[in-house]
Amino acid sequence: MWMCCWTKTPGTTSIKWKGCLGREAFAMPGEDTTIGAAASLIGCALRAYDVSAVDVFRDAGLDPDTLTSPDIRYPTVKMQTMWRLAVERTGDPCFGLVVAEHFKPQALHGLGFMWLSSDTLFDALERLVKYQRMISTVVDITLEETEASVQLNVAIHRSPVDIEYASIDAAVGVFVNMCRLATCEVFDPVRLSLNRPRPACFDRFESLFRSPVEFEAESNALYFEPASLRESLPGANPELARANDQVVIDYLGRFDRENVSMQVRSRLIERLPGGQPTQKDIASSLNLSVRNLQRRLHAEGISFKRLLDETRKDLAAQYIQDSHRRIGEITYLLGFSEPSNFTRAFRRWTGVSPNEFRHRA
Repeated sequence: MWMCCWTKTPGTTSIKWKGCLGREAFAMPGEDTTIGAAASLIGCALRAYDVSAVDVFRDAGLDPDTLTSPDIRYPTVKMQTMWRLAVERTGDPCFGLVVAEHFKPQALHGLGFMWLSSDTLFDALERLVKYQRMISTVVDITLEETEASVQLNVAIHRSPVDIEYASIDAAVGVFVNMCRLATCEVFDPVRLSLNRPRPACFDRFESLFRSPVEFEAESNALYFEPASLRESLPGANPELARANDQVVIDYLGRFDRENVSMQVRSRLIERLPGGQPTQKDIASSLNLSVRNLQRRLHAEGISFKRLLDETRKDLAAQYIQDSHRRIGEITYLLGFSEPSNFTRAFRRWTGVSPNEFRHRA
């Protein structure tokens, strides 16, 4: 994980967080969490104000030494306390924008590299929506597309504390900065709406986003011109994007034990090259009975059959863009017994054959 403000204290063992889940600085099982890199970004931004990041960190109930763990996550309650303290001690109501300006792709773990190597910005935003729990378990990010615009909504579906405006400001700022990094800076949203009061420093929002900003709106949303999201990215790399997909899936599988569908997806990706896995195989790998697996998937609004189909579809779209992979190879990587079976499934997913899709891409 990207680290720019603190280093490990010599002689400590606190970075071994898996053995310290009961400590105050870490999230307890079932507790809402936020990716630890958010704390690192806050700390880096505080340096610009000559405010002690270590003091803010500790006053929020967090241990700065733990930042060296790449998988670290912090309780959302404590992270929001850190945001509040940072705004208070800097006296800057636009502090979230400064945090966004300190952002580097590494701060989003594999999701940052996945974004930069996606085929288009629309693909990158779809990945953001799919893997949003990596950022925070309280966030609800959705993507809506019409003929006139594409809308990225950022909401909070549950939280035990009030969410600081600065954290939302930083989030939308980071998303726009990621789009600019992926397009070599030639990118601006059409407009931005924020569900927050207009601050005295509102002009800094317009300066950062380079677009009209509406305050006191009903929701937090970025609006994009559809065509701009469909252009091929200069850093598009299907193989790298696919590799980081797996990095993120593995990460989510390690911390998000409540989200069984993500764990099933990870197991499917591992096992598909050896043939189509059965529901019993996957349940056994998760130490669950088939009935318990079905029940937990149903609670998440998905079935094993649909999850298998969606996983194959997502992988197929990535594999097919790699011109070095033959259709026969892709067939077996996805667990199909015959190329004809894969072709029929691909037509059902996309409306065209694999070769037609490859030529269009």
